[in-house]
Amino acid sequence: MREPSCLGPSDVVPHRRLCLAADMEQYSRLDTRTQSAVQADLVRLLDEAATLSGLDRATWARQPQGDMEFAVLPEDTDSTVLGAFVHHLSACLASLNARQAAQRVRLRLAVDAGVATGAALGHAGPAPVAVARYVNAPPLKAVLAALTSADLAVMVSDRLYQDVVRFGHPGLDPAQYVRVHVQVKEFGGYGWVRVPGHGPDGIRAAVDGVSEPPPSADVPVTRRTSLSQHVRQGVAVGRDVNGGLNVGLPATPPQASPWRDW
Repeated sequence: MREPSCLGPSDVVPHRRLCLAADMEQYSRLDTRTQSAVQADLVRLLDEAATLSGLDRATWARQPQGDMEFAVLPEDTDSTVLGAFVHHLSACLASLNARQAAQRVRLRLAVDAGVATGAALGHAGPAPVAVARYVNAPPLKAVLAALTSADLAVMVSDRLYQDVVRFGHPGLDPAQYVRVHVQVKEFGGYGWVRVPGHGPDGIRAAVDGVSEPPPSADVPVTRRTSLSQHVRQGVAVGRDVNGGLNVGLPATPPQASPWRDW
């Protein structure tokens, strides 16, 4: 007879997955009845955008959080999510918000790709941790606050931007993204913001003074260092992240160079 086994942390096989989080703006200001209504709207919006993009929501590992949904998607969905899904989500939002009786829904969407695996209380890995920070990043919130006609603001991780957006996938224009610095709790790194229907100039104006990291007394401000997108560890449980992480900081100081390397 085979004895039952219990898998420990060392037995978890990590896989690269696409992770996203969609969070509603100013949800806490709504009354209970309206909160219930917009939660249903959020699920319907994500369902419709996925269907129109050819994505099967049944294959998503979804983790609802009231005004937010976190999800881990199958492999090879990166370009579809950043292209068709974002396009259809923006269009569905515009259609919903055009209804006179509807409560306006505005979303912050964060997307990253990396190691993610199921855990006892949610998901573990660098990508879930990063997405939890990106979706609450001050620059992303500042964009929606400044661009009042926008219904959707998207932040993409630097590694996903470099691998997918900058690579030149059809329907993805790197010029529409603006790089911003993100500092949330112990998280530090870079992301790229896009707002459908708005150009990069409006985004830059919105994040001016919000996204740049504070200068260090030990590092000359005239020099920029290269990034090493590295996250040590962490577990995402709802909106909470346990574990230290260090994203976008070089492992060793680079040699002085007259060239800008970014």
